[in-house]
Amino acid sequence: MNFRHTMKGRRALTAVAITTGLVLTVAGCGGGGDDDKSDTGASSSAPAKSNDDGGDKESQAPEENKVLAESKQGDISLVITSAARDTGGYVTVSGTVNNGGSKLFVAADWRGDEKELQGNASSVAGASLVDQAGKKKYLVLRDTEGRCLCTRFVGGVKSGETADWYAQFPAPPEGTTKVSFQVGSMPPASVELSEGE
Repeated sequence: MNFRHTMKGRRALTAVAITTGLVLTVAGCGGGGDDDKSDTGASSSAPAKSNDDGGDKESQAPEENKVLAESKQGDISLVITSAARDTGGYVTVSGTVNNGGSKLFVAADWRGDEKELQGNASSVAGASLVDQAGKKKYLVLRDTEGRCLCTRFVGGVKSGETADWYAQFPAPPEGTTKVSFQVGSMPPASVELSEGE
């Protein structure tokens, strides 16, 4: 009896330790949120700093805003501004979604159909990268609780508003430079992968 309680306690501690580690990893890797919005608001002063610090930082800023691909369906427009390989063996795809309609957009079909993803409502959890040359499909990374390493549109995207988003995927082989991004019923968008920092 005592051995049984000890094992339950160890399992609980192990689960807590793993979950804590994953949450910290997601917090460290994740972008989005209010930090990005405050950076966007200060973007007019950023180029002036870049000129003083050197040309490298200035050349990177415009690339972040460069449209790599765009997918439209009805009043919803999804723009991809970055698709970069990271040293950790994953790819981070990011951009914006714009609601040009008159109703709230909740991204209901973007979360995916898998039972494990049901807790990721109003997110890009169902997104995928397709390597057509290698004939492989890469799904959004997720933690042991089924939470995606992606943006959740808490409260949806209101009419006329634009929201930032990101999603992280396992990296395709090094030779793969072009993939197709797909989410929900949006048309696929072809994207060139770049090397991260």
